[in-house]
Parts: sequence; structure tokens; C-alpha cells
Amino acid sequence: MTELNEAKRLCDIAIGESAVVERLMIHGSMRRRMLDIGLCGGTVVECVGRSPMGDPGAYLIRGAVIAIRDCDSRGVIVRGI
Repeated sequence: MTELNEAKRLCDIAIGESAVVERLMIHGSMRRRMLDIGLCGGTVVECVGRSPMGDPGAYLIRGAVIAIRDCDSRGVIVRGI
């Protein structure tokens, strides 16, 4: 079992769990897209669901629910709150 504030990837948070973005380990156009939807340091994110096959996940980010594929969310480092 992990500690509440241990750093992990966005794709690792469970449904109903919230976390704070620490940093983006993504480059190029995907980094720009993540910044455009509001994923930057200090942003609170909540996992609100997953597709039936488990990928993508749905995340509440700054009042909007956004679906993000696991391959893209692996580069978003978060800390539990």
C-alpha cells in the first residue's frame, strides 16, 4: 500500500481518488495539449471513471471531465491528497 502523498502517475489513481499535479514528463505536442486543458503544477485532478476496457480514464480537471489515454497520462506525475 502506498502513502497518501507518494508521487505516482496520473493513470495510477483510482476512481474517486484525487491528486495534485506535480510535473509533466511529456514533451512536444502532447505536453502542449495537457497544458491547454489545464494540467500544470498544482492542479487538482480527480479520476471520475474508466472506460469498460479500462483505458481511457475520465478525469475532472478544472470543472471539465476529460478522457485521457493511459499512454498519455503516464507522463503526468501526481501526488495524492
